[in-house]
Amino acid sequence: MAELSKRPVARPGANMRLIEALQYRLPLAALVSILHRASGMLMFFLLPFIVWMFDTSVSSEISYDAFTSVFVAGALGLPGVLFKLVALALIWAYLHHAVAGLRHLWMDATHSVTKQQGHSSAVATFVISIGLTVVLGAKLFGLF
Repeated sequence: MAELSKRPVARPGANMRLIEALQYRLPLAALVSILHRASGMLMFFLLPFIVWMFDTSVSSEISYDAFTSVFVAGALGLPGVLFKLVALALIWAYLHHAVAGLRHLWMDATHSVTKQQGHSSAVATFVISIGLTVVLGAKLFGLF
């Protein structure tokens, strides 16, 4: 019988600590992919807030006035800026998820799987999603 090897086995949680895992420098394409999943989860968990915003904004003129006052004066003891920040997070999540999803579709359709194409499409994803978020965030906070 062959003797079992004494090599260490890499098992999640057994050999690697979280701090060691965070020291890895991930490529930009990996960050886009991780943030694509995170933005989808953020939109899912904030779905009640999205439904509330939609319902309140289209029910009546009075409810629309109440809706807009939440973003100015706040509600439930929370300042209006907090609601604007949550809405800004939703804007980023939607834009990033949409642009990253289009990136994945483009890569699947064109078989663009080289390291350089992945990096350049990841840069484009970040530039487009963050740029649009800045523009819509400026509009949300009343800068124009």
